[in-house]
Amino acid sequence: MSQHILIVDDEKNIAISVDYLLRREGYAVSVAHDGEEGLRLIREERPDLVLLDIMMPRLDGFQVCEAVRQDPALAGIRIVMLTAKGRDAEREKGLALGADAYITKPFSTRELVSQIKALLAPAA
Repeated sequence: MSQHILIVDDEKNIAISVDYLLRREGYAVSVAHDGEEGLRLIREERPDLVLLDIMMPRLDGFQVCEAVRQDPALAGIRIVMLTAKGRDAEREKGLALGADAYITKPFSTRELVSQIKALLAPAA
């Protein structure tokens, strides 16, 4: 069974291109276009990993990350912040809230895929 990744990003062009990239790598992918929808899908689908933008309508990525980390039933879900917010303070906040990785836009697709593979690799 392929691993499931949820993309939560209100920028449709980014969501479409990352969706295509990840499907090509063999992942099952679903997409949400705002934080509220993203949190609902995280709870319903229990993806292995979430690619989470920060600046979104309804709930921002920080709020979604915090909600996921506060729910013990969702503890195993990996979170990668994928955002244009690249300042150190934002990176530190994302990691402090429980994100497993923080990648800034524009990003290298090779870096993104290698980060995802590293986070989803079985523990040795």
